[in-house]
Amino acid sequence: MDRSALNDMTYGLFVLGAMDGARPVGCVVNTVVQLTSEPVTVGVSVNHNNYTNECIKKTGLFSVSILSEEVPMETIAAFGFQSGRNTDKFAGMKSRMKQPGVPVLSENICGTLVCRVVESMELSTHTLFIAEVMDAERAKVPLPPLTYAYYLKVKNGTVPKNAPTYIPSEKKEHYDCSVCGFRYDDGEGPLEFLPAGWTCPRCGSPKDAMEKGT
Repeated sequence: MDRSALNDMTYGLFVLGAMDGARPVGCVVNTVVQLTSEPVTVGVSVNHNNYTNECIKKTGLFSVSILSEEVPMETIAAFGFQSGRNTDKFAGMKSRMKQPGVPVLSENICGTLVCRVVESMELSTHTLFIAEVMDAERAKVPLPPLTYAYYLKVKNGTVPKNAPTYIPSEKKEHYDCSVCGFRYDDGEGPLEFLPAGWTCPRCGSPKDAMEKGT
């Protein structure tokens, strides 16, 4: 099977927002599709490993921030290449809360949705949430939406392993911690996409202690 044929399917890029108690969490997804018009329902696919998945299951609520082509890669890196279990991804982002209490981005977006889960299905690696759209809002200044093709070809983005479109590479780069030898596989996402404060999970050394392996 030539899985590259799937690359010609069209996708967008979105930030899902949810709540972990009083703390906002979120992640990047590329699968948000409208399913029906009356009532307006959408389908959203979220990897089991995403902490946002757990929070959506607990609350039954989530938001969708529709990213525009203007969104900086730093925003995608923050929401797509680190875990919300121990990171405040909304820190430093321009965002706001929408009723009944979900976070959305407030810049570099085309619009936002507030959704309530009505049904879900467990797939092999992802949960498919089917949700009713409770509120929808377009940006005051129209911006072109960020497509997955634009992200890959123009912004030179990469695909994290939690994405449904991820295809394992036969040749992987890795980085080794010069202090303790911990190996970081770029299947987790490019090292340069990790936040400046990232530290080695084993010894706590800063990111610049990582050396590219051979």
